[in-house]
Amino acid sequence: MKVEVVEVANVLTRASGYLNDVCSHSLQPYRGCSFGRSLCGVGCYVRHNPWVTAGREWGGFLEVRRNAAESYRAHAPRERVWARKHRGRFAIFLSSATDPFLPHEARFGVTRGVLAAMADQPPDTLIVQTHSDAMLDHRDALVLLASRCDLRVHISIESDRDSLPGLPPPAVPVGRRIEAAATLRAAGLHVVVTLAPLLPIVDPDAFFARLARSCDALVIDHFIGGDGSKQGARTLRTPLPAAMESVHTGSSELAYRDEVVEVARRYFPGRVGVGAEGFAGLRLP
Repeated sequence: MKVEVVEVANVLTRASGYLNDVCSHSLQPYRGCSFGRSLCGVGCYVRHNPWVTAGREWGGFLEVRRNAAESYRAHAPRERVWARKHRGRFAIFLSSATDPFLPHEARFGVTRGVLAAMADQPPDTLIVQTHSDAMLDHRDALVLLASRCDLRVHISIESDRDSLPGLPPPAVPVGRRIEAAATLRAAGLHVVVTLAPLLPIVDPDAFFARLARSCDALVIDHFIGGDGSKQGARTLRTPLPAAMESVHTGSSELAYRDEVVEVARRYFPGRVGVGAEGFAGLRLP
């Protein structure tokens, strides 16, 4: 992987598209993702974004935004005013196009610096999204932020499977992510497990019963409607749908999401969100 240390002008990006009703801003401490060659990277919508990839292989590059914390401190006051005027709240999604807790974070500490800056200048809402149990290394910073803003911790656990035929393994095994969710919940944080994109589940009842002991709510999203293209066209160009169908016929169709949602609602009554509305914090009755 090629790693470059760069500087960013304004680390706060005003939300649009899928995130338009989820938050006012997204924040990427890195550009690129060192999880790009793992299972989550196969269907990651960012791999199709030419502005981000610039012709580079997804998972083959990482730009470290070393001044991300300083950029946040400089731009947060103005962006807060804009957000409250135009979106109602200064709400940040960390992160939508990378993972804030990549292995490189241990070396560069960009996300750690951003969390410290946010503690000094907190947003109204902060959604932290990760595939990694390395979030545990930042537990104290997250607990502090939870006392200063509306914080939701999102951990991606797309299935109870640790593999799909012909595809790479996940960046972090399912069991470790579930344990991380439970640990953060025990620390008093509001933990949401996101099944996005939803992958075939071996035993939905057992899976959701286990998650019910580890998190507060769920968000379920399918690549159809969730990857930012019509009928999931981006993801259909990847090996992911065929791998899904090889283990569960019909799982690459949107109806599978609805089947899973109904099972999930038995274990999380009033605490299941679907699609972008779910990421925005809205739950089914």
